[in-house]
Amino acid sequence: MVVCCDLEVDVNGEETFLLDKETICSFSGRLSRLFGKSASAKRNKVIFHDFPGGAGNFELISRFCYNNGEIDINPSNISLLYSAARFMEMNDSVSGNCNLLEKTAKAVEEIEYWTWSDLLVALKHGQDLQQVAASSGVLERCLDSLVGRLVTNNEASPCASTSSPDSPRFRLSGDTKSVENSKHGFSRAAWWFEDLSVLSPNMIEMLIKSVVSKKFDHAIIGRFLVYYQKSKFHIASSDEKHKVLEIVIDMLYTLDSNSISCRSLFGILRVVLNLNISKSSRSKLESMIGSQLDEATLDNLLIPSPHGTSYLYDVNLVLKFLKAFLHGDRQLSPMRTKKVGSLMDLYIAEVAPDPCLKSSKFLALITTLPDSARDSCDELYHAIDIYLEVHAGLCEEEKMKICCALNYKKLSTEAYIRISRNAKFASESTAQALTSRQLKLKNFQQGANYNETKGKAKRDEAGEQKLDISAENEKLREHLQGMQCRVMELEQVCKKMQSQMAKFVKSKAAAGHTTPRLMPRFCS
Repeated sequence: MVVCCDLEVDVNGEETFLLDKETICSFSGRLSRLFGKSASAKRNKVIFHDFPGGAGNFELISRFCYNNGEIDINPSNISLLYSAARFMEMNDSVSGNCNLLEKTAKAVEEIEYWTWSDLLVALKHGQDLQQVAASSGVLERCLDSLVGRLVTNNEASPCASTSSPDSPRFRLSGDTKSVENSKHGFSRAAWWFEDLSVLSPNMIEMLIKSVVSKKFDHAIIGRFLVYYQKSKFHIASSDEKHKVLEIVIDMLYTLDSNSISCRSLFGILRVVLNLNISKSSRSKLESMIGSQLDEATLDNLLIPSPHGTSYLYDVNLVLKFLKAFLHGDRQLSPMRTKKVGSLMDLYIAEVAPDPCLKSSKFLALITTLPDSARDSCDELYHAIDIYLEVHAGLCEEEKMKICCALNYKKLSTEAYIRISRNAKFASESTAQALTSRQLKLKNFQQGANYNETKGKAKRDEAGEQKLDISAENEKLREHLQGMQCRVMELEQVCKKMQSQMAKFVKSKAAAGHTTPRLMPRFCS
């Protein structure tokens, strides 16, 4: 039998096919319309620039035509066949029984009988043709079937025999001995992580949206997304890494705020810092970290500053975390707020020795949290002391702003004594500290006197003889007297310090400069 090759088809510039025009046109409405009823023996040429599936898929379609409309439709080619049949308009033929679109539609109806491996194969081969295949319903049906099995059996795992694409049936087993993935260290709820990690970021996005809509456990979804990001980064190109990160972050953002650990979020952040992802995705990641800032550690926050900047740590990023924590959706209990307050005191002390840290940024670190976040300001005073020591060249206005940000009412007695002798603090701030301390002592003494008078009145009304001051009140009185003596000492120190400050200002103006101080070591 002589085969006529009167049609030349260039497929996407990949390969050129020589075919029998009559055979191909009998199955393709697109080519049939193009050539009409022309019986010219002259060879014709057609160029396709966007044939779905490329040259390999066109060869598959050609075999279908030369085999009189007979072809094996299976999970690995169903999406390819449908997309090509739609492109070539193969919804009718001369024989009338070779409608390829109809054949693929019938195969889709049997998806519910496919094995787990069949579903994975169909999704993997169809993801490159996502837009066309999605319109056919193939991907949607595959995803629905796969998600349905995950939701129904989220605590089971497929038998070892189903890990092969040739497995005849999909079986679930509750017997832990049959859990093949246990050798990889996965929990039973995570048996499907490795299987689905082969899918593209776009397909994962579709999958996650589907499982979320089915009320699937958000904690398991969060763990899978972290696993997917790590597994993909071993083989992904730079552009693919951007896509993977953005999809993972965007999907994590749709989950409950406690569905992923703070540690995992900081792990993703370390990767993000080396890649230029979209501002939207980065903002979402910062918001998620901020909402769990009370679970962070000091090491998490010590993030190096961006390339090209002079300061040591990325203070701006930590300030974004703080704002996200204060304005997030999660309820701010006093315990959570105080945990962040303690963490920030450690962080502020760590960044204070940085000679390039601007006073405005340092002040923002001190003042962003509410006053209720700290029961004591001793640690904050220590950090301010370090900062003023290193930044001796600050103007009086900047120094005053920093000193006034300290709540002197929350300083211990020892801190009061140290601050009164600290020449780096502005004299007005020291006076404020003493005034605050005096007011606290006065209120304390008035309360003690009131309690003592009230106790005496009750005893007199009962006709009892006049009692001496109790041992407890005696101790209180002695304590008050001791504190009053300290206040008097502090007042004297304050006067001396004000006098010394005045002399210091005059000598500074005369000298025109001060002797540089040694920079303290970084806190460990």
